[in-house]
Amino acid sequence: MGKQHMSEFNPPLSEQQVRSYKEDGYIIVKNLFNQEETDLLLSAAEEDKLLHEKAFDVKDKSGKNTRLSLWNHPGDDIWGAVCRGNRIVGGMEQLLGGEVYHYHSKLMLKEPREGGAWEWHQDYGYWYENGCLYPYMGSCLIALNQADKGNGCLQVIKGSHHMGRVEHGKFGGQFCADPERVEKALEQLELVHCELEPGSGLFFHGNLLHRSDDNTSERSRWSLICCYNAARNNPFKEHHHPQYTPLKKMPDSALSRIGMKLSSSSGNFMDKNDNTNSRERE
Repeated sequence: MGKQHMSEFNPPLSEQQVRSYKEDGYIIVKNLFNQEETDLLLSAAEEDKLLHEKAFDVKDKSGKNTRLSLWNHPGDDIWGAVCRGNRIVGGMEQLLGGEVYHYHSKLMLKEPREGGAWEWHQDYGYWYENGCLYPYMGSCLIALNQADKGNGCLQVIKGSHHMGRVEHGKFGGQFCADPERVEKALEQLELVHCELEPGSGLFFHGNLLHRSDDNTSERSRWSLICCYNAARNNPFKEHHHPQYTPLKKMPDSALSRIGMKLSSSSGNFMDKNDNTNSRERE
């Protein structure tokens, strides 16, 4: 492998970013994708017919819908170039301390005036049930358009990943984190609205408590969320998300090379009728 190719797989995050992630449970990386790349991703999300055909609705307690497309295994298409790209995979390797594999990715579509809310939860609160012994898991949310308070950006409780896994269940008809513990966490820890410019990325820990409001604006909020598990945390049972599957990393330059070449066979979309979808969260 030549020097130029090797350089594309250098660790993408600084030591300070890694320290902040470990302390706070999240980091925001501005301009993770440049404007050209972000425009390309947004156009692909708008024009990929299969992606929209495979999308399903997730309702909040008021009846508002968020559209969700979800797939387990990344291919060689534009979405694979994102969730196999070094800027995210290499970052996750730094944050999770070793080899990672793709757990799943999802495109979240919060439409104007219609996009629903998500209740407080930890991703590991659900993934624990899939046979993952340890919370060596994390996600990267990429904003495809502006995300702010008005259109229901992600909110996090800073440092809440240090609490460990919180009990999740049906509380008041919603499957979410124990409201009493969330309330006590909010008394001690900072609530942060993660407002993101298009192309910015939010890396966050599997045990970080997070939620989002409904979209009350006239603007869409679309985001791509890539989720990873440490290779050493291979689930002990089969579930709807994969056990350890080696991930072939791609150079970040692959995104521009692939462009709008979308492959309908590489998405491996989860069926919209799968009853596990009710627990998929932002």
